[in-house]
Amino acid sequence: MKTALSIAGSDSSGGAGIQADLKTMTMNGVFAMSAVTALTAQNTTGVRGILEVGGEFLRQQIDAVFEDIRPDAVKIGMVSSSELIETIAERLLYYRAEHIVVDPVMVATSGSRLLLPDAVGTLQEKLLPLATVTTPNVPEAEILAGMEIHTEADMEEAAKRIFESYRCAVLVKGGHHVNDANDLLYSGDGMRWFAGKRIDNPNTHGTGCTLSSAIAANLAKGYGLEEAVRKAKDYISGALAAMLDLGQGSGPMNHAFDLGGEFAK
Repeated sequence: MKTALSIAGSDSSGGAGIQADLKTMTMNGVFAMSAVTALTAQNTTGVRGILEVGGEFLRQQIDAVFEDIRPDAVKIGMVSSSELIETIAERLLYYRAEHIVVDPVMVATSGSRLLLPDAVGTLQEKLLPLATVTTPNVPEAEILAGMEIHTEADMEEAAKRIFESYRCAVLVKGGHHVNDANDLLYSGDGMRWFAGKRIDNPNTHGTGCTLSSAIAANLAKGYGLEEAVRKAKDYISGALAAMLDLGQGSGPMNHAFDLGGEFAK
């Protein structure tokens, strides 16, 4: 069985972060492992608190995984500080990790900032050059490319800039900012648009985590990048279309719980 490691923060509501990653990787047929970068107190409506782990303890988690069950792919999500980013980059280089998917989580869907401003430069310098692919949404791509994005032509220019700056493939997610659900993959093999169908589902907490984890799982299974992205897009579309409603509370419910529900069958 192929294996994948998620290096990310924990989401106490179960819809994003490590919890979404483990569910997604499992449902996509790989053995999922984790190295936790932070504990968060959050739900679908916002982040209430973040407790970051120390760099040494994160190093121990990564070592424990690689020394026993080497991952075939690595997904990196929420990493809030320069120290942790440097730790991850150093250990991945040491172990010569392959199939690295970097989801540059900077701001939560609710608007809460998850990456310290001074850590953005470290992410760009240390981590992105190691990535097989990075998966920014439009606001994140604007930061990485140093430009505003309003149209699909802007997405293409931003993707080109990110690829040329960090020499890693980039999947820019259009989302509601540009085109609802069309994503752009830019790699050494050229440019490819992935058309998506807009699904009227308020349960979008954790969609970025789910997509990047599904890509990592498919890379771990040996698919090429383009096919890995296509399968991941199909997977998340099915999860959203399942429209599972878990809630009795006032907020939107996490779509990520769908990953073990009807769509997975």
